[in-house]
Amino acid sequence: MPSTPRLSPQLSRRGFLAATGGLGAALALTACSSGGSSGGGLSGTSTVLLPSTAPVGWSTVIAQVNAKLKKDLGFTLDAQFTAWTNYGQQALLKFTAGAHFDTALEALWLNMSQLVQSQSLVDLSGEIGKYPNLKAQLSSQLIAANTWSGGKLWGIPQVNSAGRIQHFTIRQDLAEKYGFSAIQDYDTLERYFYAVKQKAGITPFAASSNSTFLYVVPGPVGLFNAQSWNDPLTSAHQFTGSNLYFLFDRNAATTGSSNPKPFWEDPGCLDAFNRIRKYNQDGVIDANAISTDQATAASRWNAGGYGSIWAMSDGTSSNGLPTLQKTVKNAQLANVMPLPAGAKPLQTFQADNLVVVNANGGDLDRTMHLQDWLSIQENHDLLEYGIQGTDWEPAAGNKYKILSQYAFPGFGLLWRSKLERRSIYMTASEEKIFDWAQDYGNFTLDPFATFIPDITPVKQEIAQMTNVMTQYANPLYYGVTDVTSQLSKLKAAADSAGLAKLQAEMAKQADAHLKARKS
Repeated sequence: MPSTPRLSPQLSRRGFLAATGGLGAALALTACSSGGSSGGGLSGTSTVLLPSTAPVGWSTVIAQVNAKLKKDLGFTLDAQFTAWTNYGQQALLKFTAGAHFDTALEALWLNMSQLVQSQSLVDLSGEIGKYPNLKAQLSSQLIAANTWSGGKLWGIPQVNSAGRIQHFTIRQDLAEKYGFSAIQDYDTLERYFYAVKQKAGITPFAASSNSTFLYVVPGPVGLFNAQSWNDPLTSAHQFTGSNLYFLFDRNAATTGSSNPKPFWEDPGCLDAFNRIRKYNQDGVIDANAISTDQATAASRWNAGGYGSIWAMSDGTSSNGLPTLQKTVKNAQLANVMPLPAGAKPLQTFQADNLVVVNANGGDLDRTMHLQDWLSIQENHDLLEYGIQGTDWEPAAGNKYKILSQYAFPGFGLLWRSKLERRSIYMTASEEKIFDWAQDYGNFTLDPFATFIPDITPVKQEIAQMTNVMTQYANPLYYGVTDVTSQLSKLKAAADSAGLAKLQAEMAKQADAHLKARKS
């Protein structure tokens, strides 16, 4: 989940995509495999869809990128940026209209299942090996974790670590000032929140409208789900997108029975609902967080308006420190991941983000050559970090110093574990977490790691349930209403939307996965 899903100027990882397909998809797939031009050469422009806004200084950077790309490969790059709040809708329109773009950011936490089902994506399973630079950057373990049943690879994984755990970045200067120099458990973190509220006069946590279920559902931790932090071994799955999460039985691998339950039946999730309600009433999160977009929250964080913010174990949450220190001179940051010592959280090792190829109007050859070109350090650095000497400069130990506000959403196009540089501003606490996240051995393999449910039998129920989650679950995720009454409404609406059918189908497919896994 997520990964995704830092609230630096370019990030957050949540949004909505949907899909389409039919005969046009099959015809386009044939067309897009033929290359960039009738003569077999590469030409034109590779258009990519990305969430966020164009980085500061983008026109200058993309001009240099395209000059080099044109010289090396014969085509140019056009990144179409869309704000997170509109990304899903706009991408939906482009996919359904058969628009001519090559790639888009996609993920299981978006609506990748629908895109696959509607034949909107190109299978890349036979492509990686043709491109040596790209192949060298993608481990066999990573490819295996992201390969669907039937051996299909529907996207190029974009990762910079083995496992990904969401957690918190806090204002360490405030923590030390109020007696919280070391925060190692959730209870202490919560006391820090209230100290910030009472003494600093700022909002303790930067909640924004794109996070929703991340605050509650254990995947394997929910941000405000204290029980999940103490015991990060619950397997949570949904059919697709921002839909209903089911939690699987902890003993499923042994018993062969997944026994999926709606997430609201889990005591930890119920506690999180009540906790968030209190946070809302006490001002730990903004009363209007449900309507606060990511860009606004990021701006307030950079201006010193919050005591903590969402983080992912991807080594990037310290990058905003120079901007913050322009407003709050003595500000310091630290990352807090309140897991018990020695904990090995559950992981599927599936990528939070993938580059997918548009089967209805994309160019496969051009896309794969671009991905290969971006797997070379010099090219990767130019697009990811900007112009050397202007936007960044290298530092010892494959680190870099940020010189400008240029911030490209690399997770949507060019993340490569071996090529990613670490900011010199990375705090010791974040570096420790990032190092830990690089090792597959620090996690427990989810028995449902390669399980991706087929949405076909329950498409109507999924559509109805998505509306239910938006209308009835979102208020609970942000604590804007009474938990008991709202939960009652959620359950009733879920029942009417086909909960029983969804639950039975999830159990059927998950149990079949367990059986196949043992054979």
